[in-house]
Amino acid sequence: MSEPEILICPICDAANRVPRVRLADAPRCGKCKAALFEGKPLALDARRFDRLIRTGSLPVLVDFWAEWCGPCKAMAPTFAAAAGDLEPGFRLVKIDTEAEQTLAHRYAIRSIPTLMLVVGGREVARQSGVMDRASLVRWARVAAAG
Repeated sequence: MSEPEILICPICDAANRVPRVRLADAPRCGKCKAALFEGKPLALDARRFDRLIRTGSLPVLVDFWAEWCGPCKAMAPTFAAAAGDLEPGFRLVKIDTEAEQTLAHRYAIRSIPTLMLVVGGREVARQSGVMDRASLVRWARVAAAG
């Protein structure tokens, strides 16, 4: 039997153990009963992001963006749609580089939008610039398998 995945609740940040074979069964948080997957990226601050990558076991696909960035705004619907393609095997999150400058500095984000894939708490791949949905999904899956 495979190890369960550790899913961090998007509402209360509780850690939930879910058998891998049950990920697609709309799991709910054991603490607050919220859905563990919402079909959309989570907007996180530094504290919640750190908890997610430190405690959660799913690959985390991060979109570093800013409100003033035109390409970021163009990429936002594509990234949101990719959540439907990649969940429940991935957790997708958005980090506003203006609000979370310490994270942007920690990961040396020099241009936006930048996508970063974190597996097991460490960065395994990075891609800057706008991508179409199919390319984004393919890139994430190949990088996570990698």
